[in-house]
Amino acid sequence: MAKVLVIDDEEGVCELLRDVLENAGYEVFVTYTASEGIDALNSYNPDAILLDIKLPDGDGIKVMQRIKGINVAVPIILMTAFGTTEIAIQAMKEGAHDYLNKPLNLDELILSVQKAVRMKNLVSEVATLREKLEDEMNPTDPFIGKSRIMQEISKIIGRISDSDITVLIQGESGTGKEVVARSIHKNSKRNHCPYIKINCATIPENLMESELFGHEKGSFTGAISQKLGKFELAHSGTIFLDEIGELTHQAQTKLLRVLQEREFERVGGINNIKVDIRILAATNKDLQRLVEEGKFREDLFYRLNVVNIKLPPLKERKEDILPLVDYFINQFASKHAKKITCISKEALNLLTNYNWPGNVRELKNICEQAVVLTRGSVILPDELGIFEGNRKSLRDSNLELDLALRLKRPLRDILAEVEKEVIIRTLRDHNWNRQETANTLGLNRRSLYAKMKEYDLL
Repeated sequence: MAKVLVIDDEEGVCELLRDVLENAGYEVFVTYTASEGIDALNSYNPDAILLDIKLPDGDGIKVMQRIKGINVAVPIILMTAFGTTEIAIQAMKEGAHDYLNKPLNLDELILSVQKAVRMKNLVSEVATLREKLEDEMNPTDPFIGKSRIMQEISKIIGRISDSDITVLIQGESGTGKEVVARSIHKNSKRNHCPYIKINCATIPENLMESELFGHEKGSFTGAISQKLGKFELAHSGTIFLDEIGELTHQAQTKLLRVLQEREFERVGGINNIKVDIRILAATNKDLQRLVEEGKFREDLFYRLNVVNIKLPPLKERKEDILPLVDYFINQFASKHAKKITCISKEALNLLTNYNWPGNVRELKNICEQAVVLTRGSVILPDELGIFEGNRKSLRDSNLELDLALRLKRPLRDILAEVEKEVIIRTLRDHNWNRQETANTLGLNRRSLYAKMKEYDLL
């Protein structure tokens, strides 16, 4: 049932609106002052607002501006008994959904509310469809694991998914922390609502607060319009803070308030914005050690660490390699239009006995390379690119690719292929340590991350 908030100081009008709208199938909440309406906005989360222009404690258009500062998405229908063309024009310029004159035409009123609610629903549907399209274009790997420890983790996910409890996911880079976060969201009661991922390591320090909490127009140089932050966009859904150990101290302080109060202000703003969200966080760092070193707030650590899920490295759960290999081979065979039926026993033995410094992410990349390089229907040891001494290395086979085919390709594609291979080799040389890899390649960490994302190495 769609919810309508009425803000009007005339009791008779409010009761009329309540009766008419409830008979039309809406849930109605009535307030008589601007301050009551704004308080109700934070707790009631309406789908549409009917707002009188003349209120005892505020001008309706200014009240509308305050409401838009708190929830820019809610459609507002202004009402007045003193309507003029100038007021109507100003109201629509300021962002009103509609403008109605009193005495109200009830048929016109119901039609206007129907359109407002439909518009809000369409905005939500578009956001949901955009998220689904992104998932289809960049599919998230499912939670796969038959080892005892991964089965225990799957049980934990099942027990906590439907609650709103905060979860901290820890583990080495590439172990599948985002897969766990996605699994929690998709099995929760919020699975039809937004899932917003933030990688804290990739956001420049001077833009961190703006990205997380949004900003008001003119709040700093370059803020040419109001911007909603990730927390606001995640309202009613789940927000996933990856690499949370990279948060600045100032952002940590604001995040602590969000965890405690579920509210914040945009950068340069004065209005408290309440959000209904579930927070998941992940890190490959030892947050307890960062707390001891004074680099991470102790109170924030305990707020995040309500439920702790620790993902083991792949070398400690070798039983999961076969199901992961089967999944990745099927995935990439479909992606590259290859008819691969299986992996040979010898090749699987090599994969099982490898130490996997890059964890599941490295296994995924090796499987894709093997699928691309395999000429037949079975992946053989020679198609694997990680085992020196057992067959040609992947880098040698890449150098021996048919030059004629290379010459027929655009130069940018050839350079991109070489760049990707150099990054992969350097990551392996440094056991997939991003900072050491970035130093070797003469890049900063964020530039390396951007390259890894571009080449699907994350």
